[in-house]
Amino acid sequence: MTLPRIASQRAIVDRRALADAIAALAAEQGDKARPAVVELLREALARGRDELARRLEAKPSAGHECAQGQAFLVDQLVRVIHDHVVGRVYRASNRSTGERIAILAVGGYGRGEMAPHSDVDIAFVTPIKPTAWCEQVIEAMLYFLWDLGLKVGHSSRSLDDLVRMAKSDLTIRTALLEGRYVWGDQPLYEEASRRFWDEVAAGTERQFVAEKLAERNERHKRLGDSRYVVEPNVKEGKGGLRDLHTLYWIGKYIHKVRDPSELVDVGLLTASEYRQFRRAENFFWAVRCHLHMLTRRAEDRLTFDLQREVAMRMNFADRPGKSAVERFMQFFFLQAKQVGALTGVFLAQLDEQFAKKARTGFLARFKPRRTRKIGAFPLVADKLGVAGNDFFAQDPVRLVELFALADRENLEIHPEAMRLASRDAALIDGAVRKDPRANALFMELLTSRHDPETVLRWMNEAGVFGRFVPDFGRVVAQMQFDMYHHYTVDEHTIRAIGLLARIEKGEEKEQHPLASEVIAKVSSRRVLYVATLLHDIAKGRRGDHSVLGAEVAMKLCPRLGLSPAETELVAWLVRQHLLMSATAFKRDLADYKTIADFVNVVQSVERLRLLLVLTIVDIRAVGPGIWNSWKRQLLGDLFLSSEEMLRLGHKQHGRAERIAAKKKAVAALLKERDALIGTVGRQLGDAYWIAEPEDIIALNLQQMDAGLGEPLTVEAHWYAARGATLVTVLAADHPGLFYRIAGGIHLAGGNIIDARIHTARNGTAVDNFLVQDPLGRPLNEPAQIARLKTAIADALANRVKLLPQLAARPSARARADAFEVQPIVIFDNKASNRFTVIEVGALDRPALLSRLARALFEARLIVHSAHIATYGERAVDTFYVTDLLGEKLEGETRVRSVEKRLLEAATEEKGRKAAAA
Repeated sequence: MTLPRIASQRAIVDRRALADAIAALAAEQGDKARPAVVELLREALARGRDELARRLEAKPSAGHECAQGQAFLVDQLVRVIHDHVVGRVYRASNRSTGERIAILAVGGYGRGEMAPHSDVDIAFVTPIKPTAWCEQVIEAMLYFLWDLGLKVGHSSRSLDDLVRMAKSDLTIRTALLEGRYVWGDQPLYEEASRRFWDEVAAGTERQFVAEKLAERNERHKRLGDSRYVVEPNVKEGKGGLRDLHTLYWIGKYIHKVRDPSELVDVGLLTASEYRQFRRAENFFWAVRCHLHMLTRRAEDRLTFDLQREVAMRMNFADRPGKSAVERFMQFFFLQAKQVGALTGVFLAQLDEQFAKKARTGFLARFKPRRTRKIGAFPLVADKLGVAGNDFFAQDPVRLVELFALADRENLEIHPEAMRLASRDAALIDGAVRKDPRANALFMELLTSRHDPETVLRWMNEAGVFGRFVPDFGRVVAQMQFDMYHHYTVDEHTIRAIGLLARIEKGEEKEQHPLASEVIAKVSSRRVLYVATLLHDIAKGRRGDHSVLGAEVAMKLCPRLGLSPAETELVAWLVRQHLLMSATAFKRDLADYKTIADFVNVVQSVERLRLLLVLTIVDIRAVGPGIWNSWKRQLLGDLFLSSEEMLRLGHKQHGRAERIAAKKKAVAALLKERDALIGTVGRQLGDAYWIAEPEDIIALNLQQMDAGLGEPLTVEAHWYAARGATLVTVLAADHPGLFYRIAGGIHLAGGNIIDARIHTARNGTAVDNFLVQDPLGRPLNEPAQIARLKTAIADALANRVKLLPQLAARPSARARADAFEVQPIVIFDNKASNRFTVIEVGALDRPALLSRLARALFEARLIVHSAHIATYGERAVDTFYVTDLLGEKLEGETRVRSVEKRLLEAATEEKGRKAAAA
């Protein structure tokens, strides 16, 4: 393989001029010339890189040009170094036949494509075991390359070793598959190439394909097994460069193609598909080169902090409803999706070619061929196929029927059928969308009791899903530029539908016991599945996606065959799909008014059941690590309290009866120590008994009894029911206690997810905190719990300067700096009968809660409970507060003053200045 012609080569590096300059130095300085030679080479490398960076800046989408230019630059330097070492450093006038070296570029470098900081993979090949002279030359060349700061992957083998190791090691075989002559002994290279094809590749084609596909699947699994993860790896990720290279490797190994364009000649891709291959490859190479140049290292992961920069470099601009970075990433995912489709058709053609070889022979022509059919669809190799090139043109409804049948019959779709479906997806027009049969087939698939997730994903990859539901087509490959959502909108939606199907089949009982029980009582399955499909369908438009999504539902549902009542219910669910999580995670569920307000919106048990299941699948499908036992508990509490209120019509047990029932339950937990309820328990007011669950009350009473007479006691227990550590602090109540405790917890590496603050009748503060680490993991190791206790005690005793230490703590989410979150403060005097509810949204960072709590203390407010929710880089902290007299916060001037303090605490720069003061 030879490199393509590079434009204005000498502007990148002038090899002759460089060689002449080195020769002049060597003549002038002799053996002492090495440092000066290295400096000349270093300058040539830097100039070459600068020229390639300038070209990429001028043509920011010219990925191939940049990658090939990098390989050309390294080629010239390797050649100059070789000639200098062989001609001057270790000159041998009469070399033996064994003293020959062929220099091969292997791997990506061998293909003639390199990112600016890619490894330089070189194989030094000798006829026999390397002689002393060969070893000296190879070592000297490597030292020159290393001195240039290049990361070199190298091997030095004789011809026999090369063949032996290539036979036994897939990685070596793949690297040599792309071996390219760079310099040195060319006949030796040609001998190595001949032996590779004759002795290594011959007869191992099927084995190679199987091993490369297994390797690919393992790589995908390691990197998230989705081409829609929002921080993709351009090189190794699913749908990225490595997947395209795998197709080329397979084509080369089987058909000895010398260039990807020859994949068309051997029938593995059509001309149109090859153009798609080149377009995707060119785009990914451009992105990868920009990443390397931005970071000045071999960085292949497109992280949040780099996405905005690359989008700007590649000239993506903002559009209404979509930022430049979101448009850039949508284009990225569309290319990755295209690679997935190309992989499918490529492997299908490969299967077909292998099958044809197997069928050849004298007897094969006499075997009768019987074609089974399912409806109009023939079965090809036990997969759903199509009958002819115009199969979908004859009846475009078949484009939907293909996928509905695949699900109904539990069959795979033949890749040739997928290829034609992708090609003919544009046949789906207004008439097909209105066709009752097409809509019935789509609803059958969407609400399937089999595996709708897998088949809907196939439908999406073929482009049929987005054509049949154009509003869904608008969110295909759309990412959300935040750290909360792990997948694109279409992938998130399909995963949510899959999870819903698994819950309904009872496969998620352990993870979701309440949802598994509730879903069996839902009256309308169709409503639940359609609401799940549509809940995020209006993302990326100007306006509230919940409201806009409800408008889409009102138009789309009748087309899908839903009744007016079902349509209205779907629209309500889409409009309110964030209500239950917002109430559960950001409000005090022990406050009667919270439940009453929620129930006033929900209004029926059926709506409550549907909303619970939709909320759960929505959160779970956001990404790994988002769902936890704490969220399960909060949603369960809200559901059960709301269900009780809906059934009893607001006529709940009276306050006294509820407290008596709670005390009875606590007594059962305390057993022989139930007398504590009448002793230390008498110090606790009614609000405490209503707010806290029985198991926490039992722990609190025992701690109060053990700590009688002590100025401070701190207890920490792993609280499995909530997936967090329960930290209880008993101390003499005084202003600022809450923010000091919160600061101590943060210093110990804890993250508060919920807090309830009480004051006993004797003036003792009884404060309960639920704590996890900053990434939502438990703090249940003895050392962690001991550190929590010590840090809280130190903070309350003023043994540490809280603010400077908190400001110095590193963020657990370092990449959050890539995002702008404008802080906002919302006051609500209607959400509670007793308290003012203050909600603060801000960029999440270490000790945000402690800073906000300090601001409330300085504003002379008392915090009664705090509820903390995080959505990636964004934190929402909610406080239930009163003034020092126990009254709600009233008066515009007072409210604005508190708002100003909270905004200053929530703003990064001002927060740092305050910490340093």
